[in-house]
Formats: sequence, C-alpha cells, structure tokens
Amino acid sequence: MSWDARFDKDEFHYGTEPAAFVTRQAWRRVPGAHLLSVAEGEGRNAVWLARQGIAVTALDGSGVALAKAQRLAAEAGVSLATVQADLSHYAWPEASQDAVLGCFIQFAGPALRDAIFAGMARALKPGGLLLLHGFALRQVANASGGPKAVDQLWSLDLLRAAFPGWQILHQADYDAELDEGPGHSGRAALVDFVARKPA
Repeated sequence: MSWDARFDKDEFHYGTEPAAFVTRQAWRRVPGAHLLSVAEGEGRNAVWLARQGIAVTALDGSGVALAKAQRLAAEAGVSLATVQADLSHYAWPEASQDAVLGCFIQFAGPALRDAIFAGMARALKPGGLLLLHGFALRQVANASGGPKAVDQLWSLDLLRAAFPGWQILHQADYDAELDEGPGHSGRAALVDFVARKPA
C-alpha cells in the first residue's frame, strides 16, 4: 500500500493527538524556534508543536497526508509550512533548524535510514536538538504497529552510533500502551533519543 492510499480517508491513521514522547519533551521547546518534522504524515505532532509557538516545517512524501496536516492546522488556528519530498532524493537544508523531529519514521532500510539520519544532522544548526522516537527491536512480537523487518527497528546502541560525539540529553528503551488511531494501538516496545549537535 502506498502512503497516499493509507492516508486517503477521513479518519487520521495515527490519530490527531501528538505522540506522548512529543508532549513529554515539550519543556525543551523555545518559542519561535524552527523545527523540521521528518516524515510528519497527517500533522498530529507538527500541529501540536505549532500550537506551542514553534515554527514547524512538516516534511513528508505523501501529498495526501500533508493536505490533511494543513486542514488540521487550520482547525487549530496555526500556521504550518509543508514540504512534499521523497526522502531518498531530498536536498536537506544546511544548518537551518533549531530542532529536528523524527517520530515513528521506520519505513526505511539501513541505507536509507543512515542517509536520513545524516540529512537530519545536516539540517540542524550547531547546538541544535535532535528528537527521535520509534519502535525498539522487540516490537516484532507486538501487533501495535510498525515494521516487521528487524533492520528497520531501532536500539539505543544504533542511535548512539549514528550520532557519535553528540551530547545525549535523554535515552530510554521501554514498553508502553499506544492509543494513536488505528495505526498504533496496543502494547508497544519504544525507544526515545534526544541529543544535541556539537557546537
């Protein structure tokens, strides 16, 4: 199934409320900061962050998803920049973002994942904040969402190795209940990673 087909329905596949990780890390926000949300989908995280005073750009390959994100933003009374791009060919901005968010972006195999991580690092300003949240390796045993390909799942070792020399502000590997629309529902194995790009 294509992402356009997945999102081409009235309901929001992953709900309209932000991921719990996003709200838990919100104390780190600086109003007016520029944040790039990678593979944002239908806008649930981007719109919530925009409501907190963040200047958000939602990046996604699906025009259908981004149209829904814009509708969600309009309903919330906030402005949201959107960029439609295939991440395998995306020209990442250079040192333009105060923060970059990747929330459940595990559609990519190792080569594309590494390229996306490198692009996220490139987009951050020196001292900028990286926020990653996704499924841990043991998620393959759960039916609450995410890929069934183990090489698309994350471990803290993998994330630390991807960003060597970065200041790690928060890291966690844990289980929790998800209630994020039909796409993420039930017990899940999760990973959080928050790090600061070297100045």
